[in-house]
Amino acid sequence: MELTKADIISQLKKDILLLKGCKCGTENAIQIKLGSIDDAFPNGHFPLGAIHEFINEKVEYAAAAKGFISYLVSSLMKAGGACIWICPTIKVFPPSLKSFDLDPDKIIFVNVQREKDILWVIEEALKCEGIAAVIAEVREINFIQSRRLQLAVEKSQVTGFIIRDQPRDIGINACVSRWKISPLPSSSENNLPGIGFPRWNIELRKIRNGKPGVWIMEWSSGMLHPVSEQITFVTQEERKTG
Repeated sequence: MELTKADIISQLKKDILLLKGCKCGTENAIQIKLGSIDDAFPNGHFPLGAIHEFINEKVEYAAAAKGFISYLVSSLMKAGGACIWICPTIKVFPPSLKSFDLDPDKIIFVNVQREKDILWVIEEALKCEGIAAVIAEVREINFIQSRRLQLAVEKSQVTGFIIRDQPRDIGINACVSRWKISPLPSSSENNLPGIGFPRWNIELRKIRNGKPGVWIMEWSSGMLHPVSEQITFVTQEERKTG
């Protein structure tokens, strides 16, 4: 069958993304479905084999970020493999992870105190091809350190998640994406008493070869449901031309 011009352009875009080290899961059985957020990613798929950074500017943001990450990791673990969670101290209640379809029995918690040692453990864990995902809590990470981690996952195809609680300097690094997940008041169903389903303001601040944006989503019935429409960031170039 003769390829159309649109098919050729689409294939060229995929080839360029692969050359840039972006594995978006289009040919992988594992796919993370995030509803309308998927439109922000290259080829409409959450990037696998990459490092994703989560910024928590306030203490209360940490729980929301870990809940969101737990859902992402649960999708990666459906094909098998364990998850390594690296942190100075365990600040998450493991049984609560089941609320986001993540089995705590398949998570290996590694407690390391010094940030220098944490970064070394992260890099070594990301080199293990049999690992489904690596979650790490580290406050500071510079470009060179993040580049080492990104090179490790491009070889092993392990997906890494870096959680940074109240970093002193956000700076520029080699992570494929940067997120900020903040909690929102829940809404009770049919005005019934009690606590409603978790709601998050999901802010994708940067995404390589994609389109950043903001979404308000609710976690219920094992899925993310949109509460409001997407708000897309306006780039500096768009401000100049607009």
